[in-house]
Amino acid sequence: MTARLPLLFILVTLMIDSMGIGLVIPVMPQLIREVEAGTIAQAALWGGVFTTAYAIMQFLCGPLLGTLSDRYGRRPILLATLTVMALDYVVIALADNIWVLLVGRVIGGVAASTRSVATAFIADISSSDQKAQRFGLVGAAFGLGFVLGPLAGGVLAEFGTRAPFWAAAGLAAANLALGIFILPETVTDRIRRPFAWSRANPLGALLDLGRQDRVGRLTLLFFLYQTAFFVYPAIWAYFAEERFGWGPRMIGISLGLFGISLAVVQGGLIRYVIRYLGDRGTVIYGLVFSACAFLALALVESGTVALFLAPLAALGAVVTPAIQAMMSRAIPDNAQGGLQGLLTSAGALAMVVSPALMSQVFWFSTAESTEFYLPGAPFLVSMGLMGVCAVVFLGRKRMPRPEEAAPEEAETSARTGGAVERR
Repeated sequence: MTARLPLLFILVTLMIDSMGIGLVIPVMPQLIREVEAGTIAQAALWGGVFTTAYAIMQFLCGPLLGTLSDRYGRRPILLATLTVMALDYVVIALADNIWVLLVGRVIGGVAASTRSVATAFIADISSSDQKAQRFGLVGAAFGLGFVLGPLAGGVLAEFGTRAPFWAAAGLAAANLALGIFILPETVTDRIRRPFAWSRANPLGALLDLGRQDRVGRLTLLFFLYQTAFFVYPAIWAYFAEERFGWGPRMIGISLGLFGISLAVVQGGLIRYVIRYLGDRGTVIYGLVFSACAFLALALVESGTVALFLAPLAALGAVVTPAIQAMMSRAIPDNAQGGLQGLLTSAGALAMVVSPALMSQVFWFSTAESTEFYLPGAPFLVSMGLMGVCAVVFLGRKRMPRPEEAAPEEAETSARTGGAVERR
């Protein structure tokens, strides 16, 4: 129980991060018009600015927080960012002009970069064989947050546009109080790493870690896969309305089913997939299954069939935790924070690129003047990206597991603080 409580705290923290993204969706258009009178179109423009600013700050700050945690420990960085997160929700709840809202979303993006520290904590407390399964729990926590965020935002909006933010502030504060009492420190002097600004930015982190066991190529694979997978939040609502004539209720139900399925797959099913297929086989299975799912969604014409396909598509979402586990095993213990910061930046960059790419493809394939009418065209782009991912992955040599390493390699790893199985 003592060992499980810190893991539970980390998962709740990650879920709150994910909820923070979805919580604002139902109320943000009205909140923007409250503080900045204008049309819904103008509110949408500001909403795009907020989303981009949030993602850019995650991109920039993921390696910074991860590198800081390699030097000063996971506990102080996690507790500090939770404090900032709680205060940020209070600021947004009290905002009376558009610029305060913008500052709030910028700060929120910085605080949400704590994902890099949280996943580094999980790497610290997990054995080599536990990494993929526990990184899957990270995906499950985000899946639950993806479901609960918009749902809670919609319900709480009945009490006013500020109510969801007050609730989020209270939740973050409660989680902070729990962390103060139960969160241990996992960074010891054996694996503590001096802070360096050269590693505390996305490019520097990539240059530093990319030299080790083809981490750079796996980072590219992670980015491409995330870009393809973000097609769901990027265009699903528009696709479902155009193709099936769905309203907000059916769109919400379908996204909820997808989020729950994602949590089940990454929180439970992945342990069995990894057990039977291994990391490499899991990645290949996930890429093939996702490509087939994207093709089916691109061509489906029945809303009923699509309602079943959306949650089934989550069965391919085993790629990300498998990649994270492979990369985590390949680098020294004292670089785990930097690695997770790099992956946080890659994911945030995908959040910027994917909506821009997918929305343009959707516009081109549904515009009145188009000669290529196909609302599901963005899913074809994602299917193509799965092919690129396969080329990137299969074009690399297999990373040896720690127990497969030659004796001299294991000895070198031990001297340099390399990844070892501690539990």
